Amino acid sequence: MMAERPHDEEQREREEGRPDPEELLRRYGLRDSDLEAPAPVAVSGAGSVVAPQPAAAGYAQRRGRLRVYLASAAGSGKTYAMLNEGHRREGRGTDVMVGYVETHGRPETEAQIGDLAVLPRKQVEYRGVTLEEMDTDAVIARHPKVALVDELAHTNVPGSKHTKRYQDVLEILDAGIDVVTTLNIQHLESLNDLVASITGVRVRETLPDWVLDRSDEVELVDISPYALRQRMKHGNIYPRERIETALNNFFLSLIHISEPTRQAEI
Repeated sequence: MMAERPHDEEQREREEGRPDPEELLRRYGLRDSDLEAPAPVAVSGAGSVVAPQPAAAGYAQRRGRLRVYLASAAGSGKTYAMLNEGHRREGRGTDVMVGYVETHGRPETEAQIGDLAVLPRKQVEYRGVTLEEMDTDAVIARHPKVALVDELAHTNVPGSKHTKRYQDVLEILDAGIDVVTTLNIQHLESLNDLVASITGVRVRETLPDWVLDRSDEVELVDISPYALRQRMKHGNIYPRERIETALNNFFLSLIHISEPTRQAEI
């Protein structure tokens, strides 16, 4: 018969196996000094931005947290979910601003913006046409606690500050601003060949997997193929002239790419 060990010895072994609480706080930037709010950024006349003053010695600026709403296909409700979270946080007293949202003309999504503060978009001239992109410098200058930024995999107009929107988001995070964003699963680089083999369409806008790996939270916005078809037939996703093509081709094939993940979670 195995002899019982003294209680003090068992307690000591359990404590030795625990991670050091201070080390965990330091690693994830959760110490009081890490959470110190960054100095506000002043905006001078003529649209120029005054650089923030360096943080006081011993106080590191906290990097923003990244939360991603990941969906299996367009129309799943990820932008709606992002805006809904913005309203919840604002209702708790958090300073929330819409850095960029793409409604695609969907009435339900447009209505969901509601009274959220929306940052004006930056006008970019390209080949004689004026296009709109997120004004990253203005987001950082305004410095909300949370910025809502739609379509993480988006490719910016040539001449923009960054080539890809995820690069804008990384800069915003480095400025200490939390970001809530959206992504469709077919834009992940590692799935590009799989998506092409199933749908016959090569997705041009892709996102490096390491960007998603670097996120602090990922929430799956799930929808069944039947519910997605119903939303489409009712005109909630695409204009009616595009519905039949979308139903028969690329669009619903994307649902089946994420089917193994959906089954594993049931």
